[in-house]
Amino acid sequence: MGQRLPNPTTLFTSKPSAACTFLSLLVICILGFYTLHYVHPAPSSSNPQTALRFRRIFLSHATNATVASYLRALTLHPHLAGTRPSLDTAHFVRAHFMGLGLDTRSAHYNSLLSYPLRSSLSAHFSNGSHVDIPLTEQGLSAENGVVGAYHAYSPSGSAHAKVVFANHGTDEDYRALAELGVNVSGCVVLVKRGGDLPRGEAIGKAEQNGALAVLLYTEGGDGFKKGFERGLVRSGAGDPLTPGWAGVDGAERLDPEDPEVLKRFPKIPSMPLSAKAAELLLATLGRSPVPNQWRASLPAGVRGVGPGPTVVNFTYQGEKKLVAIHNVFAVIRGAEEPDRYVLLGNHRDAWTYGAVDPNSGTAALLDIARRYALLMRSGWIPRRTIILCSWDAEEFGMVGSTEWVEQNLANLGSKAVAYLNVDCAVQGPGLFVRATPQLDNLIVEVTKKVKDPDSEGATVYETWMSANRSIDIQRLSALDSDFAPFVQHAGVPSIDMYYGRDFPVYHTAFDAYDWMVNFGDPLFQRHVAVAGIWGLLALHLADDSILPFNFLSYVDQLKHYKDVLSSLLDGSVSLHPLTTAIQEFAYAAKEVEHEAQRLRDVQSTSELVLLKKRALNDRLMLAERGFLDSDGLEGRHWFKHLVYAPSSDHESELFFFPGVADALFQAKRMSGREGQAKIQHEIWRVARAIQRAASSLKGEIF
Repeated sequence: MGQRLPNPTTLFTSKPSAACTFLSLLVICILGFYTLHYVHPAPSSSNPQTALRFRRIFLSHATNATVASYLRALTLHPHLAGTRPSLDTAHFVRAHFMGLGLDTRSAHYNSLLSYPLRSSLSAHFSNGSHVDIPLTEQGLSAENGVVGAYHAYSPSGSAHAKVVFANHGTDEDYRALAELGVNVSGCVVLVKRGGDLPRGEAIGKAEQNGALAVLLYTEGGDGFKKGFERGLVRSGAGDPLTPGWAGVDGAERLDPEDPEVLKRFPKIPSMPLSAKAAELLLATLGRSPVPNQWRASLPAGVRGVGPGPTVVNFTYQGEKKLVAIHNVFAVIRGAEEPDRYVLLGNHRDAWTYGAVDPNSGTAALLDIARRYALLMRSGWIPRRTIILCSWDAEEFGMVGSTEWVEQNLANLGSKAVAYLNVDCAVQGPGLFVRATPQLDNLIVEVTKKVKDPDSEGATVYETWMSANRSIDIQRLSALDSDFAPFVQHAGVPSIDMYYGRDFPVYHTAFDAYDWMVNFGDPLFQRHVAVAGIWGLLALHLADDSILPFNFLSYVDQLKHYKDVLSSLLDGSVSLHPLTTAIQEFAYAAKEVEHEAQRLRDVQSTSELVLLKKRALNDRLMLAERGFLDSDGLEGRHWFKHLVYAPSSDHESELFFFPGVADALFQAKRMSGREGQAKIQHEIWRVARAIQRAASSLKGEIF
């Protein structure tokens, strides 16, 4: 006979030895760890068939009228960040989440925002007449709660000077003026918004050329030429007084006069101008003829660029003040991997009513929350935690999202699976998507499941393909929405999407509910499509046992970037480090894709299989962090991502490898050898970043 085993109950009856006590505690700790982190699958979402059923329920419970009602409620009043109506909007979103029974949280920060106090503009013509130019939309005033037309963080100032037209205000445009013998020094420059040049950069270039002030206008569509495009003119993201750390209560803050703060702000004042007022000024300019390359985009009656003879009297006074901003969250805790986060985000604050920007996205987010709550009542629990994020003060430089990312950087770095951003959900027809490349395949597959809002019987994917002849997914190098801190600072895989390339009422008081129902999306079908895509993306990222990342798309992009860069270099700089790093990354991407496919095919739910899936998912999740560099970009250390971030040269041909793009720009002002060394160093930095990402995918130190 075998040895008789003792009764388990007797193990704890006699006095244990020190060794037994230690072993018992060790076993308890290990069991506790696995209980917390590797819970056995819940039947609600881990089973593929069950997950498919929940995704179908999610899609089937979309209602256009519900989304429309959310948008109507959100846009009853203007709600500029830092104002009482903006706080009311935060309370509305919070009440919605709580009413659905969702775990609702909030976070507030004290941030430096900018507001107008008074402004005036008058034009004085050569015949002795003059006209006072209104600085808000006709029929609207402060009594409606609409803020007057202004540029946030513009310095106060005044000017009485001749007007010069500088087209888009690029370096090339100022060179064209110089060829005509036009000097803008001592003048007020009139600039037409266009291209990729940010407002602040256009003002900075005018200042470099000696201008006293800048008037910026945007061409409105028919019927909207009297709109004023409000906007931001400072550089960077987040609170200017807390660069790199969160502006929580009691936080360290830089002095507003600190050089690190002041360098973010323009040195000359500026104001937005309506297209109607701009045409009035353009029609009265003379002296130098309009360059031929500018004529196509100007009204037929424009004859010259100035200076003058028209003179403007320009005055702007504003204030910067510390105000409280409020982020609101709904948390749906995951059953199996609660410490892995899938985040969906949109900002609430608007320059005026915000029907397009941003509350078309807010309405979609609220509807996703409603549908997720319905799934929960049907028994669904996500595998991973889903967090719905409603940001504040995005219009002032992604302040709410940036402060939260900076506050939670360590946790996001180790736990964030992906961030899915929708700012303006609907601007018009046509789907546009930007993403980090490992999410490309997921985006394609999800769009095959959602009905197209504008083509009967077609899916979004089919219409997208027919319009572009291919799936055109752009990248996330711009600093223009809340994905920026997630990608460019924290290295979190991200998506940004919207319907419609642009719209004529951008940042004007005409961006109201009436515009949406008359022009943007009368039946709210595009809103429903965006919510469907957005919500399904999150369901896959939260519920799929293996994260639906495919890094082979990243490999293709990196190879393409290397080829483009090669075409810009003269051979004096070696791309060998980059080529080698991409080859290493490609090998790792192929291996991890094979591993993922093998584990997807495994039906077992044993502890060992769960551990293997968890380990693989962590490598997939963390690979994007490899592209970060702790030193950041030279002179712009907040930007850590060496593949996707904005270049300091906004006229650069490169929308990738921002450090290399900066070096190419700076090398123009250096000796040949010094410039080549700078470019070569940045290429090495990118190569090392790609190698780090490859190592993360492989998951091995040796």
